Amino acid sequence: MEANLRWAAVTAIAPVAWGSTYLVTHRFLPPDHPLYGAAIRALPAGLLLLLLARKLPRGSWWWKSLVLGTLNMGAFFALVYLAAQTLPTSIASTVMATSPVVMMLFAWAALAERPRVTHLAGACVGIGGVCLLLLDGTAAVDAAGVLASVLAMVISSLGYVLAKRWSQGIDVFSLTSWQLVAGGAVLVPVAVAVEGPPPPLDGPTLLGFGYLTVVATALACAAWFQGLRHLSAGTVGLIGLLNPLTGVLLGTALAGETLTPQQLAGLVLVVLGILLGQPAAARLLSRRSRPRAAAHATGPGPGDKAVTAPASGRHRC
Repeated sequence: MEANLRWAAVTAIAPVAWGSTYLVTHRFLPPDHPLYGAAIRALPAGLLLLLLARKLPRGSWWWKSLVLGTLNMGAFFALVYLAAQTLPTSIASTVMATSPVVMMLFAWAALAERPRVTHLAGACVGIGGVCLLLLDGTAAVDAAGVLASVLAMVISSLGYVLAKRWSQGIDVFSLTSWQLVAGGAVLVPVAVAVEGPPPPLDGPTLLGFGYLTVVATALACAAWFQGLRHLSAGTVGLIGLLNPLTGVLLGTALAGETLTPQQLAGLVLVVLGILLGQPAAARLLSRRSRPRAAAHATGPGPGDKAVTAPASGRHRC
């Protein structure tokens, strides 16, 4: 139990860091450059982790790294960048909050990880809380941004499940660095062809990219894949609900806004959904069901009628 709590805490670093990316991207990074933005975020972070891992891919991991890097880093970062520039944080975060359910379905199909009742219940409660937190009906919706958010959610969910399936025997730093380098390398030529020259980088922009590279990418991705290794995909997906929750809390703190009663109720539901999906909740429900099962299995108690054994010449043991 303590180990699961420790890995849940490590995993939580990722969605908390990712919850700040929408604000940082929207305020400090150049618009209309999602491909360059994703490449500048991924490639330096991958090289940094590769210096720590000091291992190159071998055998099938050359193509596996390319596939995972394209899904989890290249396409995902570019789509998140586009969503952050075209949508309010509330809408983008709400779409991404549906990822626990999608991750559970992919894990069921690819890993035979059948979702637990507590996982499904936690996902429903958590998503309901996110909707209360973020959907106030006042934000304009851009169709391209919504499509980018949906694609980012589906692509990353598939990529994370594939990473969990393929990563046996590979240390997390190597796994993460290979994906980041591969994703960044794929993005660079596409960015040059589609977006032309790279955008100018001033002081605030460099600080924004520095934060995204070191904290929200290198550290966050290593924590996330560490969690995928030690926890079920359903549990990790529910921890991901901290992403939109962090976005709301940061926006409230920086803008000096106060949470409405509806948002406070949503905050409580998100936390409840995350807790409900943790292994400890499943064990607690299992323990509560055991005494009932044991009572039915042990036969009549002192106050019950005795059951007469059939006449057979032998006593039953």
